[in-house]
Amino acid sequence: MNYIVTARTDIGISKTTNQDSLSVRVANTSQGRMVFAVLCDGMGGLSKGEVASASVVSAFEEWFLHELPRLTVAPLEDGTIRSQWNEIITQQNCRIQAYGAQQNEKLGTTVVAMLITPARYYILNVGDSRAYEISDTVKQLTTDQTFVQREISLGRMTEEEAMRDDRRHMLLQCVGASSDVCPDMFFGQTHDNAVYMLCSDGFRHVITEEEIYQYLSPDVLLNEHIMNANSEALIALNKARMERDNISVTLVRTF
Repeated sequence: MNYIVTARTDIGISKTTNQDSLSVRVANTSQGRMVFAVLCDGMGGLSKGEVASASVVSAFEEWFLHELPRLTVAPLEDGTIRSQWNEIITQQNCRIQAYGAQQNEKLGTTVVAMLITPARYYILNVGDSRAYEISDTVKQLTTDQTFVQREISLGRMTEEEAMRDDRRHMLLQCVGASSDVCPDMFFGQTHDNAVYMLCSDGFRHVITEEEIYQYLSPDVLLNEHIMNANSEALIALNKARMERDNISVTLVRTF
């Protein structure tokens, strides 16, 4: 399996700093080519969110560089990926909390990380950044760790009510600002001729799934130039509609 990968981030129209951090890398292994992407959204209402998001991205990049090559000498196992990624989150949660205590600051970050192999994908999620698979439809692969999503899952709120609720941005946990962090993990089959997207919540608040499909479907994204141009077009559309958060997106197109 081969891939085209892109990553774009924008400070947006109102922030003084970009608190989002992201990385996307490709590896050649004995099990075929793989892509690893990670995207973190530093807490907009907390101080130094960019420090927290950059720290988590750096930790996952270290895993990609040093641990993934060791793992790919044998078939990958879900439990091993889960264990190693959970350990990264636990260590980063403690490290960011300690840094915040030293600086007398509060900081935290969401994280969505995804390893794409020719056969299988692996996703970790904390908070409300998201992973999607775009093929014939736009499919959300992660579940937000938010107050309103929990209420929807419990049948106490509809999606329409959640969109209007004042608590729609309230996270249940984030790395660095929660005493304990329990990531969600998602696993599935990698599909050919598909687009895998990671995005911060600022990328998706004011655009529709129909617009995402229009710009980012695999039939449209035929090369890196189009992927970058269409990502920038959606970022511009977000800004024109007065999205006030930082805006970040990574794309992996399989073929």
